[in-house]
Amino acid sequence: MSVKNFDLEERTAKFGEDIITFCKSVNQNTITKSLIGQLVRSATSVGANYMEANGASSKKDFRNKIHICKKEIQETKHWLRMISKTDEDSKNKARELWNEAQELTLIFGKISSTLNKKE
Repeated sequence: MSVKNFDLEERTAKFGEDIITFCKSVNQNTITKSLIGQLVRSATSVGANYMEANGASSKKDFRNKIHICKKEIQETKHWLRMISKTDEDSKNKARELWNEAQELTLIFGKISSTLNKKE
């Protein structure tokens, strides 16, 4: 992915789709099954919460949804790390997805700090 998409709604939706595709490729066993469920929930929640933020009824509601986005993307990084530890074959793709999650973390962090400065 050389050219980054700056439409954040599309980017977070694509990230969720990429996570789903990735999870389908992970070798499932008693450990990874639980981790996959957690990863799908946190990663797809980012886009859903960002869409909610864009439809927020107030600045406070918008700020809260952005905060949730940031928390969910950070959680996603944790689950990616756990899956890469339990399924060696997924390590490279997990690292690639982790890097995108890190970029999203920085974006939501910047939005959050900008909102806080405006108060």
